[in-house]
Amino acid sequence: MNKFRRTTLLALAAFAVGGVSAHAGAATLQEIKDRGVVRIAVANEIPYGYMDMDGTAKGPGPDTAKHIMEQLGIKKIEWVTTNFGSLIPGLSANRFDMVAAEMAILPQRCKEVLFSEPNSSYGEGLLVAKDNPDDVHTYEDFADNDKKIAIMAGADQLEMLQALGVPGDRMVTISNNADAISTVSTGRASAYAATSLTVNQLASKSDKVEEAADFKDPVIDGQPARSWGGFTFSKNAEDLRDAVNAELAKYKKTPEWEKMLTGYGFSETDAKESFSRTTEQLCKE
Repeated sequence: MNKFRRTTLLALAAFAVGGVSAHAGAATLQEIKDRGVVRIAVANEIPYGYMDMDGTAKGPGPDTAKHIMEQLGIKKIEWVTTNFGSLIPGLSANRFDMVAAEMAILPQRCKEVLFSEPNSSYGEGLLVAKDNPDDVHTYEDFADNDKKIAIMAGADQLEMLQALGVPGDRMVTISNNADAISTVSTGRASAYAATSLTVNQLASKSDKVEEAADFKDPVIDGQPARSWGGFTFSKNAEDLRDAVNAELAKYKKTPEWEKMLTGYGFSETDAKESFSRTTEQLCKE
């Protein structure tokens, strides 16, 4: 069974970053402790990992990372913001030490980076214009008509739609979530495909758009699509990954972790589902 989530261009993109060889020069956990600061990247994607107006990192990724770094004795975090498609190449180029974007754990990504165990789980959604004039309710709808669907560059919805038989000429690629509202409200696309949490956040920002009612998660390889998000590390940062995993396992046993997660809009089901897969399983699926 394959799961499809926010997909980057992986090796091609990694080698395109300034000609830097992949995974070179990642700092060890001890080196990070010695310098007293860890560099953590987010993609400014609400609610997963983003910087608010006063420059504070927020989201389940950053909040969990703050807790873990405190437990590891690392007092300072240098937050780096970049677009989603640059996260894996940035790790390869040693621009940061880890990613706290709740990036979905996927087999193709596991070939390029290391993942922590899951910190979250989430499903899909559709953003449509007010009153849903094109009457779309599933990703599969776009395989059966000539309407267009928008996706974010570097997002795994591309593979989901391809698996469902949606032709490439019906997909409109936008550079970030912020462009989704105008793309849908002006009719450039009938809908924007994203995770349910992203769709919910976008719908709350404008009365010109809404969440598609009666939405059904896409079914791929006989299974409803669901993702498991985790922290991401360079391939040779095993010690940092292992230390994060150890503290993450402890944190997920506390009520504070679930309260934090649901505070960002994740459901109790999402929290429980985060325990239902291991990274080893997800990297093989």
